[in-house]
Amino acid sequence: MKAKRSFASDNNAGVHPQVMEAIVAANQGHVIAYGDDPYTARAVEKFRDHFGKDAEVYFVFGGTGANVLGLKAVTKSHQAIICAETAHINVDECGAPEKFTGCKLLSVTTADGKIKSEQVKPFLHGVGFEHHVQPRVISISQATEMGTVYTPDELKCLSSFAQENEMLLHVDGARIANAAASLGVKLHAITRDAGVDIMSFGGAKNGMMYGEAVVFFDDDLAKDFKYTRKQGTHLPSKMRFISAQFEALLANDLWRQNAEHANQMAQLLASELKKVPQIKITQKVEANGVFAVVPEEYVALLQKEYFFYVWNEETSEVRFMTSFDTTAEDIADFISLVRRTLT
Repeated sequence: MKAKRSFASDNNAGVHPQVMEAIVAANQGHVIAYGDDPYTARAVEKFRDHFGKDAEVYFVFGGTGANVLGLKAVTKSHQAIICAETAHINVDECGAPEKFTGCKLLSVTTADGKIKSEQVKPFLHGVGFEHHVQPRVISISQATEMGTVYTPDELKCLSSFAQENEMLLHVDGARIANAAASLGVKLHAITRDAGVDIMSFGGAKNGMMYGEAVVFFDDDLAKDFKYTRKQGTHLPSKMRFISAQFEALLANDLWRQNAEHANQMAQLLASELKKVPQIKITQKVEANGVFAVVPEEYVALLQKEYFFYVWNEETSEVRFMTSFDTTAEDIADFISLVRRTLT
């Protein structure tokens, strides 16, 4: 029986064959644990090829850990982190950012998941006032949780604003590869060159089994991070198995190939859904997510055969995610079900 793919999350996808081969290849003999091994050295060099020779790179197990520990490294507990209301750190990390940084999250309501500098300005009125938390970090997601993408110019505006106000710009890059592929730019164009200070670089959503990276673009910010990572329980003993995956992903532009394919499948899915009169696409499809309003009475019927999430129960807005392994046939089969169900 053919295994059916879902449209719930790119986390639900398997592992890219080249990444799996890299894991198997790394499973030979003994190497020194905790990252003092040739696999990790090569993977770090791959990151520096993309982000600059002075980029500081630390591998961790997962995305929440990457976000939390990266933010913890650059904040104090009397400070605040400003993010979109829809941000992963605000919605889907079980309060971990607040618990482990001690910081208050200040959220901004956005229509498309993207923050503008003018939305941050109101939070600056208490700077220097001891009764208020002090804004320290603007944290954005690239691509956003709404499937939209910040352009290099938008990022530069935010980073300039942050710098002018003695703040930092953090990027949750769980889908940074999809963003770069969507824009047709290199990774450094929407990170280092755009003034980003620190980022989480996603692997699991783009063909890896597990593993993320925390990347600092200022080595002063990373000065004590090796202790933060260890204390935060994210220092892998058998790090070579994360490192080998990143080496494979960043070699020969596999990261881009995977992301471009996922993005293309999202465009195909959106174009087919637009042909169904009862369905309305609600966001620009710029990465690998498609947001749409589906009549409530049909949602459960579709979910019986294809797993996907309801994003907003009040409006019956749902989210469809595509992955590196989504096929045109998957989409054709799903659209056939949609047409049979809604018409």
